[in-house]
Amino acid sequence: MKALAPFVLFSVLAAPTLAGAQQSTSDTNSVQDRPAVTFNEIERGLYFSVQGGPSFIVNPPAEEGERPFSSGQMAQVEVGFDIGDRLSLGVFLMGAANRAGSDYVGNSGGAASGDFSYLVPGAVARVHLVGFADNQEVKRTWIYARGGVGYTLFSPKLLLPDSDILVFAGPGVEYYTRLRHFSVGLEVSASYLVSSGSFGFAVSPNLRYAF
Repeated sequence: MKALAPFVLFSVLAAPTLAGAQQSTSDTNSVQDRPAVTFNEIERGLYFSVQGGPSFIVNPPAEEGERPFSSGQMAQVEVGFDIGDRLSLGVFLMGAANRAGSDYVGNSGGAASGDFSYLVPGAVARVHLVGFADNQEVKRTWIYARGGVGYTLFSPKLLLPDSDILVFAGPGVEYYTRLRHFSVGLEVSASYLVSSGSFGFAVSPNLRYAF
């Protein structure tokens, strides 16, 4: 019995120390570093874009008389959503003003002549075809194809009383900046007014913000 006394005394003295060490180890394991916040190099999802530039109609709508080459300016706003990194779908509102001269009487039968403008609400789709990576292996530059269709309303009504359907398509190049949400691009598109058989084209820089 006397031989066991030192072991009993040691156990009594060591128990609190071992319990404290176990608690300290448990506390250390329960406290972990906060996970680092990572950001996407390119934001995709809901987006808003604006674009504009020179636009041209080769043969403006007209039932009779001259159909002179018409130059003008176009502006467009678009809201849409990215589906992955290849496809985007959206709706747009386009406005344009074109010069035609006093010899252009449109569909007025001679009651009006001169310049005209138009407003086009519609839907659009864009497909990214080829991407080029930068030195960080992030594909920031893309070649894309974009096309859409819209309902065209002309002004003044006396000159062009009938609405039309506009279809357009063309290639573009887009660069996603290091600001993550922003991209800039340049697009060339060909257009066609279905009812009047009018052909046109436009060159439009664009700016895009993804939320």
